[in-house]
Amino acid sequence: MRRLRIIVAAVALALVEAIIPIAVMLYFSWTLAVKNEQNRLALFADRAITRANISFSEAANTLRIIAASKFQPCSADHIAQMRILTINSPVVEEIGYFENRMLKCTSWGETDERVAQAHVDYTTAGGVDVTVRIRPAVSQGNHMMGLQYGPYNVLVNPVRFVDVVVDKSIRLAIFGQNDALIGELNAPDPTLTASILAEPRNGIDDENLFAVAQQDGWTAIAVEPRAEILVNLKREQMLLLPAGAFIAAFIIGIVIWFSRKRLSPLGELTIAVQKREFVVHYQPIVELKTGICVGAEALVRWRRPDGSLVRPDLFIPLAEESGLIMAITDQVLDVVIAELGKLLVDDRSLHIAINLCAADIKSGRILPVIQKALASTGIRTEQIWLEATERGFMDISAARETIEQARASGHSVAIDDFGTGYSSLQYLQELPLDALKIDKSFIDVIGKDTATSSVTSHIIDMAKSLKLFTVAEGIESQDQADYLNARDVDFGQGWLFSKALPASEFVAFYRRSKEKFGAGPAVIQRAIA
Repeated sequence: MRRLRIIVAAVALALVEAIIPIAVMLYFSWTLAVKNEQNRLALFADRAITRANISFSEAANTLRIIAASKFQPCSADHIAQMRILTINSPVVEEIGYFENRMLKCTSWGETDERVAQAHVDYTTAGGVDVTVRIRPAVSQGNHMMGLQYGPYNVLVNPVRFVDVVVDKSIRLAIFGQNDALIGELNAPDPTLTASILAEPRNGIDDENLFAVAQQDGWTAIAVEPRAEILVNLKREQMLLLPAGAFIAAFIIGIVIWFSRKRLSPLGELTIAVQKREFVVHYQPIVELKTGICVGAEALVRWRRPDGSLVRPDLFIPLAEESGLIMAITDQVLDVVIAELGKLLVDDRSLHIAINLCAADIKSGRILPVIQKALASTGIRTEQIWLEATERGFMDISAARETIEQARASGHSVAIDDFGTGYSSLQYLQELPLDALKIDKSFIDVIGKDTATSSVTSHIIDMAKSLKLFTVAEGIESQDQADYLNARDVDFGQGWLFSKALPASEFVAFYRRSKEKFGAGPAVIQRAIA
């Protein structure tokens, strides 16, 4: 009997010791699942606000452009301008002009209907009147949001304010000033959103999980059925019960996996620009004859909120196509000044090369931006080199004007990836360049019997005849470096010397180079003196 009691007690104790950890892990897994799911909903709500800001700013900018119109109101030219602005705007559906508070014409044309200006629900700090719900007088389409500035208004589809990619189970609502409903996605319950709006909070009830984000006068609410998290949690628990110690970690991993951003690529990149998610790595540039590091090329990287890095070739083409590349270039300049400003001031022989897009070369927009950024830093313009690929020089006359202005300010200008573009020789002959960068593809064939192996020496000779500095890209072997050095190529960069480095590692690399080899080379003093 005593033996039986001991066995029963041991089994009971074992069961308790097995059940308690599993029960505790199940409790914490539920708590963590709810918290992380709320964080995910909060992320979508935050992105909805960012999207709303982008859409509102685009509409307000369109209003200000048409308000500055010099055309006779409702003339053919005036209506044509409104129509073009409507077509070119990703958010504006219609533009209207009012005279004596009555609609006179729209981007559709003149109107004979007597349509009065709509009532104003609220006015923004920027002086834009907002009407939350208005039906287009001409097209008689779905209800729109109206923005009024002076005698003009624009109509915006409310869905533009919640134009983010979410799971089908997630419902979004965004509110403006005075708790006015601006837009919604996937039909959220108005009674639920009203109760949440009355007391903004993250929470869970018998049927729903919800989160709130508030910023810049906007309030966004993201709601998801509680059943969604119950289904996911039950499935994961069935997998994790045999290994209770791993439940929390596994659930967190699953939630994190589900929390990955789901915006369209352009929307994600736009928000990345607004959130300043770009970092800079520095590819050292070395004088081939001495091994001295004379500077670096600033290379942009996109660091997502989860810490992962996106390669430039995956986002730069989209940035160039959308025009976001100019804002990214500005951020690169800001980062270079913040990270290397002290080193640049302390060592005038150091230079940093910044890549320019074709739009900046054509317009020259970047030059006053650089001047303003450097104004109070003590960094000399001569220490900031500018690089552009051949595509940036397609408009020869505009490129020449920008380069001449840049060089007059003290910048040196290089043609990047030479030989891979269009009319390379024409650019070299007609543009006042300082340096030529030989593309990696021509370095790779050094010492190989290929159809293009002889091109490298011709490029070098061409640069010498035009008295240009030469920089070889993508040097990976000592044989390549020896070949280039023997032909008096001035500088090189590539993995033979170093990969692209974060700022702290580049500073250490540069200082080691100075300690080992001494001062910078005299060959570039013309450009940095």
